[in-house]
Amino acid sequence: MYEQGQTVIQLMEQLAPKHYAVEGDKIGLQLGTLQKQVQKVLVALDVTEAVVEEAIDTGAELIIAHHAIIYRPLARLDTSTPAGRLYEKLIKHDIAVYIAHTNLDVAPGGINDWMAEMLGLEQTKVLDELQRDKLYKLVCYVPAEHQRSLQQAIWQAGAGALGDYSCCSYVSEGMGSFLPGAQARPHIGAPGQLERVAEARIETIVPHSIHRRVVQAMRKAHPYEEPAYDLIALQQEGQAYGLGRVGRLAEAITLGELAERAKQAFGVPALRLTGDPQRLVRRIAVLGGSGGRYVRHALMSGADVLVTGDLDYHTAHDAAAAGLALLDPGHNIEKLMKPRVAEWLNAQLQKRGSATVAAASQIDTEPFVFC
Repeated sequence: MYEQGQTVIQLMEQLAPKHYAVEGDKIGLQLGTLQKQVQKVLVALDVTEAVVEEAIDTGAELIIAHHAIIYRPLARLDTSTPAGRLYEKLIKHDIAVYIAHTNLDVAPGGINDWMAEMLGLEQTKVLDELQRDKLYKLVCYVPAEHQRSLQQAIWQAGAGALGDYSCCSYVSEGMGSFLPGAQARPHIGAPGQLERVAEARIETIVPHSIHRRVVQAMRKAHPYEEPAYDLIALQQEGQAYGLGRVGRLAEAITLGELAERAKQAFGVPALRLTGDPQRLVRRIAVLGGSGGRYVRHALMSGADVLVTGDLDYHTAHDAAAAGLALLDPGHNIEKLMKPRVAEWLNAQLQKRGSATVAAASQIDTEPFVFC
């Protein structure tokens, strides 16, 4: 069975929720409709005419891309222009375009974490913190014999995470009572009869970003028709979210060796470097896309090197004066998101037993030629 487009996007937004996006970023559905059956999803970095032709040739009804195709409100749609022709072709072939940009950059397990992983960084932290998740305490009550199965359900939905620990909860025992109404269909007892049941009280931590999913999982796993639960806002803050990552290599290497590692990891034939290639470096900051304005953040984090794209002449001088080395492998290295997003989506679709598949675009949208 094939999924509806809206269902595919709901899965995508589990990886990169919209609320992670930087304010004003152009994300979400930009063209077409999600109210249709989708057999194939094409994951692309950019939506160029060649990528649209690829979608047509491979039968993709939905393109999930990183970079937007509409940056500002359209005053008119002139199909004699390159952009107009692109929109026209997408509309004629009923191909929807959905954008996951800074929300995919910010997301844990998104572009910046993938960059850090590919360079071998450990103990990574957010480079530029934008927000922190609010935390709730979920308290629910369940017959004692269902305690473990309910805990497993809410843990699998993401509850109970504290730092490097998972499956954290506290359980106490007590006696619950309830009187089912005439129209009730109780799991235990009968309508009109007061019932007393030995119950377990389960307490656990739930981040705001997934609290609806956790509550839904709790209700689905709970044997009661109307589960009793509390969702209590806490003063303590949860995980930090933001752009870029900073971490450490297992051991120091030279800047030149890091440059070679970056070329291999990101699949680029060349990159730009500032600093002494023989200098030993260990603490590395990374940021996908255009990261020139994050030099100050890299310096404040104690990084030896900032790896990012689209660096300009004056930024390079400023960084050099401050003692920060720069590696610029280009903006296009964000293409690493194509196979990873496709793989992630396919895993989620397979869990649902879906016939819908996702594929990484094979079109290289790098506009520059290295010579």
